[in-house]
Amino acid sequence: MQKEFSYQLAVADLPLSRQHYHMVANADNLKFLTDVLQIPEVKSFVADFYIKPDHNTPILKVSGHIKADLVLQSVISLENFDQKYDFDFETAFDTKATLQKQKEEGDDWDKDTPEIVVNGKIDLGDIAIEQVALRLEDYPRREGEKFSFTPDFDPSEKPNNNPFAVLSKLKK
Repeated sequence: MQKEFSYQLAVADLPLSRQHYHMVANADNLKFLTDVLQIPEVKSFVADFYIKPDHNTPILKVSGHIKADLVLQSVISLENFDQKYDFDFETAFDTKATLQKQKEEGDDWDKDTPEIVVNGKIDLGDIAIEQVALRLEDYPRREGEKFSFTPDFDPSEKPNNNPFAVLSKLKK
């Protein structure tokens, strides 16, 4: 099965010169991206990638720019609203690393560990999706929306039938 919004590159076949790749999501891709990002709608999605391999080191740097026009749902009003993303990114891949090797080295949270190249390929679509997903707000809300809570009871009022009142009669 062909994956939607995917552009795979074989790392070994990359030329030494800096390469530019441009991806624009079509209507089918937008539906796929909406499902993957689990948001109400993706209206547009454009990604530019710049790749310059350095065959002297195992690190492959991928940088780029993403523009996305998304529809998010506010956690306060539950209404949909438009949110535009326009940002640059940079990530790195270790072409020699394996999952086993990274496990053996252990977790070093202070170190920015490069991604692993799977089956000798990187997928530019996956990189773009990940970069947008990292920037999505956990609790999206419209600009200016504030959460306010009004309790149904008066918190300063003492309850008449406190279930713990019986415990105060016990000997200490």
